[in-house]
Amino acid sequence: MSEERKTIYLCLAHMSEAGIEQKYVKEAFDTNWVVPMGPNVNAFEKDLEKFVVSPQPKASPRPSPEGKGAGTAKGKDLGVHTADPLLYGLLKSFSEENRKNPTEAECVLWNVLKAKGIGLKFRRQHIIEDFIVDFYCNEKKLVIELDGGYHRMPEQMKRDKERTLRLRDLGYTELRFTNEQVLCDTDNTVLEILRVAKSLPLGGDSEGALDRKVVCLSAGTAAVHLALIGCGVKAGDEVLVQSFTFCASSHPITYLGAKPVFVGSEGETWNMDPALLEKAIVDRKEKTGKLPKAIIPVALYGMPYRIDEIIAIADKYGIPVIEDAAEGLGSRFNGQVLGTFGKYGVLSFNGNKMITTSGGGALICRNEEEADNIMWYATQARDAYPYYQHTAIGYNYRMSNVCAGIGRGQMTVLNDHIVHHKHVQSLYEEQLKDVPGVHIHKQPTDKRYDANFWLCAATLDKGVKIQGQEQAYKEVIKTAVGGAAGVIHAVDTAVTDCQPNENVEALRMFMLDKKIECRPVWKPMHKQPVYAGAPVYTNGIEEEIFKVGFCLPAGPWVTDEDVKYIVECIKEAIVG
Repeated sequence: MSEERKTIYLCLAHMSEAGIEQKYVKEAFDTNWVVPMGPNVNAFEKDLEKFVVSPQPKASPRPSPEGKGAGTAKGKDLGVHTADPLLYGLLKSFSEENRKNPTEAECVLWNVLKAKGIGLKFRRQHIIEDFIVDFYCNEKKLVIELDGGYHRMPEQMKRDKERTLRLRDLGYTELRFTNEQVLCDTDNTVLEILRVAKSLPLGGDSEGALDRKVVCLSAGTAAVHLALIGCGVKAGDEVLVQSFTFCASSHPITYLGAKPVFVGSEGETWNMDPALLEKAIVDRKEKTGKLPKAIIPVALYGMPYRIDEIIAIADKYGIPVIEDAAEGLGSRFNGQVLGTFGKYGVLSFNGNKMITTSGGGALICRNEEEADNIMWYATQARDAYPYYQHTAIGYNYRMSNVCAGIGRGQMTVLNDHIVHHKHVQSLYEEQLKDVPGVHIHKQPTDKRYDANFWLCAATLDKGVKIQGQEQAYKEVIKTAVGGAAGVIHAVDTAVTDCQPNENVEALRMFMLDKKIECRPVWKPMHKQPVYAGAPVYTNGIEEEIFKVGFCLPAGPWVTDEDVKYIVECIKEAIVG
């Protein structure tokens, strides 16, 4: 008799093989530190601080014609270079000639860029791949190009666009200015360079320069709440938040009596659309007379958001960014961990996250002063008197020392978990590529994006017929979708005005019968009844994804054989 198949859960917590979590939990009990503070909490915060500022492992540099790193100075790699000896020699000759004979605009900009007061180190006529860039900042991977009149010619414009895309795919950011812009408006040109540079993470020869403080809390939701307080959000204020997310991103706004303003998604990452973000900022200022108090982008299913564009827009209007990286622990943008770009970064250690403390969360702060302020609010906001006196409303949000002990043990397997999730994603991409109508959600080809793939998401074409589809939405569910713990509110009908297509619901039902947890993607917040009437700026993309999207198991318990079985069940579910 064959063994009964166990349920494959969406993303179930997984303890370390060595049981290290038990060691720290035992220490908590042995020393009677079973309260919302203690040695484990302090140590867990330090472990997280070390992780969030850790550099991304670097790929080996391409060899030069001489067998050494091409185009290097003082032993440091300064970009990705051509390995063709003949081509490299020609490019090097051209770059040296260009340095000797700069244009007037290049001279003007170079005199400013090389000044020590700008705070960035630039190089001129630098070789990347098979082309030469005018100015290059290694620590920010920033390229600046100055265009003369011939760049307006159609063929050259086409070549410039192709090169821009290649640079982006290699992880570089490119800025282009005309010679006229530089000569006629040097100050604003430099301000734009500095604004963009500020939004970019440190890399290159500035590795390890990040410094962040972490405060461990009782939940990721608590982290969002305290981040809003740290940004000065009060009753009546507006906060811009991604609509395509879990309710924990937006509910804390309402805790403060503030108003969420929902921003729609772009189709590549499924995250906040920068164009819609700026449109919302301008429109809210026009309608209310004041700017929103904060911006909350979300790393949906671990996918990095367009953080460089979002930060640039936020800086332009002076609005702080709270990164909701609850699903994105270990995801990176241009080598830098999500949650370290904005004023605050939110982490979650719920039972289904990349690592767990059985519950709990954390807030990444930019410095010790901000961390101390968050800690004060998280511990009932007590003033420094020898008795309890309060001048502000505080909260009981500190993480338990027992939970933190689990977190300390989980930190030893965090990188392994991230690697495993990426591996599972790669299996789905390979095994689903030829399944008609099923499309696994991939990260952009832009090499700056490095998702942890907390959950693997996919879409199902509307025209795909699924077994049992005629029974979709005939009955209300008896437990929370996905088997989540807790109590659900009884409803009379399973149908709403915004729901997944019938074939997506049918697939969920079919997979559940096969003991596979497969759930819909998050329903956009602006379509939730609780937020009826809230302002929203959308192009409808997130609503369309909600109709066709679903999530597949991706946690540490999911094996290669499980993925094979899941894909086979999807194929079986499809009629015809």
